[in-house]
Amino acid sequence: MIIKPIKTESDYRMALEKLNEVFDAPAGSPESDEADILAVLVDEFERKHYPIDAPDPIEAIKIRMKEMHMKQIDIADAFGGRNRTSEILNRKRKLTVGMIRNITKRLNISPGVLISDYKISQ
Repeated sequence: MIIKPIKTESDYRMALEKLNEVFDAPAGSPESDEADILAVLVDEFERKHYPIDAPDPIEAIKIRMKEMHMKQIDIADAFGGRNRTSEILNRKRKLTVGMIRNITKRLNISPGVLISDYKISQ
């Protein structure tokens, strides 16, 4: 097993190919250890070269609602009513501090995500 740091796109592609080969190796085998190491190297390269931005607050709410199989009516009390929920989720109105507190508790979304700025539609 010869493992080198991933420095270029070519190194990255080769590491992915090798990871694909050893991915399903039996636990405890040398191939399994190689897969673990390659996964760490690939992850680090991807974090540096292919970062994924966090969703804006409204998208984060919608994603979490979908994950929890919730509809707008299920969360309306956190926003202060059905109409207000619709206004927020359709970007007609901004979240308030009180809403952010309620959503943080209800949907377990970090307040840091919810306080991020986002555009409303006019």
